[in-house]
Formats: sequence, structure tokens, C-alpha cells
Amino acid sequence: MKRFACVEDLRVAARRRVPKMFYDYVDAGSWTEATYRANARDLQAIRLRQRVAVDVSARSTASTMLGAPVRMPVGIAPTGLTGMTWPNGEIAAQQACEAFGIPYTLSTVSIASIEDVARVATKPFWFQLYVIKDRSFTESLMQRAEAAGVTTLVVTLDLQMVGQRHKDIYNGLSSPPKPTLRNLLNLATKPAWCIEMLRVRKMDFGNLQGHVRDVTSKTSLAEWTDAQFDPSLNWDDVRRIRDRWKGKLVLKGLNDPEDAITAQQVGADALVVSNHGGRQLDGAPSTIAALPAIAAAVGSKVELLIDGGFTTGQDVFKGLALGAHGVMIGRAMLYGLGAAGGAGVTRALEIIHKELATTMGLCGVTQVSDIGVQNLFPADRP
Repeated sequence: MKRFACVEDLRVAARRRVPKMFYDYVDAGSWTEATYRANARDLQAIRLRQRVAVDVSARSTASTMLGAPVRMPVGIAPTGLTGMTWPNGEIAAQQACEAFGIPYTLSTVSIASIEDVARVATKPFWFQLYVIKDRSFTESLMQRAEAAGVTTLVVTLDLQMVGQRHKDIYNGLSSPPKPTLRNLLNLATKPAWCIEMLRVRKMDFGNLQGHVRDVTSKTSLAEWTDAQFDPSLNWDDVRRIRDRWKGKLVLKGLNDPEDAITAQQVGADALVVSNHGGRQLDGAPSTIAALPAIAAAVGSKVELLIDGGFTTGQDVFKGLALGAHGVMIGRAMLYGLGAAGGAGVTRALEIIHKELATTMGLCGVTQVSDIGVQNLFPADRP
């Protein structure tokens, strides 16, 4: 694992090992991918203020997220089809995160079901909810999450319909992949993935199979999603979920201060500043560009998290400096998973943790709670 010095190394290895259809699902955005690229570009453009002759020998990355202690203020964002990046991917990722000491969020459109993950988890994990047109099924997902010991529900608000993702259209993204000549030829170049998948033989959506009709009969995942996800979702629906869910409620997909204020007023415990990794509205601002205005709008009334383009410990530091309480990562975890399974997820977390601790030291900071705009180069402060 030491041969992977950075998350980029894991990405390159994942691209070699993971079938093209599922790698492209991870490493792509919508339309022109301008917002997808802006997420990383705008993070990289922020400059840090280096300090010297400060005793940083006793640095600590420890923090809390939603009231629970974490080894670093990083959680795993919900990622669909994780079990197609690597067989049993959700279970491997959850176990790696639990051992490392950060929260893992299971997606509604995961391959492993809530119950599959609960059987191996020894601590509560988070569950991400998509609101389906069949509201009785949405209710059943919440009931299943409660029965599995989930205490934090993450409701995604920015996927009422699927953004136009050209790579998924070209690839005909589906799970399992359709046995076309193009797919079969590509799978032939991924022997390790194929061998593991033949052993696991789990390719359906675990939370949906047997509960939602036509889950495998659509031409593509995008078509099925557009048919099932509810574009009528509104703030009244969110209020009903808040009243119904007794645990912690996180609202994900906020990219505008007005929406963030409403989300806070609904009673959310935390908000995730997110543009779905640049996979929904192309042309929207990067999340790091949107963060300062949202942080100013909600203040300390609600815990503020952020995702979108965060793949290094320095990215995490910058998010914290601009007002986030914690950072959610998705692609970095999936790169690790695709590169080396559960051990790769652990390696991705180790890399980000070390980079965060090193950046803290070079900026003269010893505690996560002390990170702020004062650690940014003056011209880059909001």
C-alpha cells in the first residue's frame, strides 16, 4: 500500500482495474463537466498562509461530526453503485471507515443493502435517502434504517432528476452491465474485477430489489432514476421527513444561501454544501466558492459540511478554513476501493489524514478547531 503516495496514485490504479462503465460513473460530471472541473480547480487556487517558529509538535486532527468523535473531520459521502467499483464495495468501505474512526454513509442506490451492511457494522453508520415517487417505499427505507441502528439520515435534495451525464449515456450505464460486445471486450481486460465479482455474484441494487418494480428492466440507470425519483419533492416533504425521523437529519445538495437558510429553519442538524460532485447542474459554482456565503447565512445555527472535489488533506484544510465543520469525500474513497479494495480505502484515508496533519503543522495550527480564514493567504479570503 505504501506505493500509493497520494490519492491520484489510487485513481490511476482504479482506472486500470475497474470496468470502464463504472470508472466513468465515478470520474465524470454532467454536460461539459465545467462544474466538475471547477470543484477541484477552485480548491487548488486557494493559497495557504505558512507560519514558522510555532510549536506544532502536539497536533491533533480529532474532531466531532454530528456530536460523535472522529479521528479527523472527514466523512464518506453517499456514492451509488459502490459495489460495482469493487465487489462487496459498500461492506469493505464501511469496515475500513469504522476501523479508521470516521462515518460512512450508505446510498439508497447501493449494491449491498442496509441489512447487508448492518450485519458487519459494529457501530452506527449513516444512511442516505432518495425520495421515491412511491412514498410508502420511502417510508419503508426509513423503517429499515431505524431497524438497522442508523441514527443519522442524509436526505439528498438535488437529484429530483438526473443531470445529463454524457459518459453514462455513451456507456449505457446499468447494473449488472448488459452483455454487449463492447462491455464484454472491456471486462476481458479487467480479470481481477471479474474474478472477484464471480465470487460475490451481487450486482443488483440491494435496497431496491424486491421492493421497487422494474429496477432492472430499464435501458439505463438514468432512465430508471428519472422514472422513479420524485421531481415534486418540496420543503413540505422535507418537514414531514424531519417530523418523522427521530435521529440526526442531514440535508445534502445545498448550493445557495436562501436554500441553506430554509433548510436550517426546517430543523436540519447539518447541511452539506454540495453540487453532487458536478454531476447535476453544469454551470453551477464550485462548492468551495459557494461555501463562504452559505456559512455567513447560517452562522453557527447548524453544522455545515461540504463535498465536491475534496481529494487531499489540503483540500480538507481549506474547507475548514472557509467555514465548514467537516468535509465529505466520495471519489477519493472510490479510487482507493477500485485500486485495492478495502485496503485501498484505508490507504486513501491514511493519505488524507497525513496531508491534513502536515498542512496544519506548516500553517502553525495544532487543533482542528483553530483552523480559520486567518490561515489563508490574505488575497484569497472571502
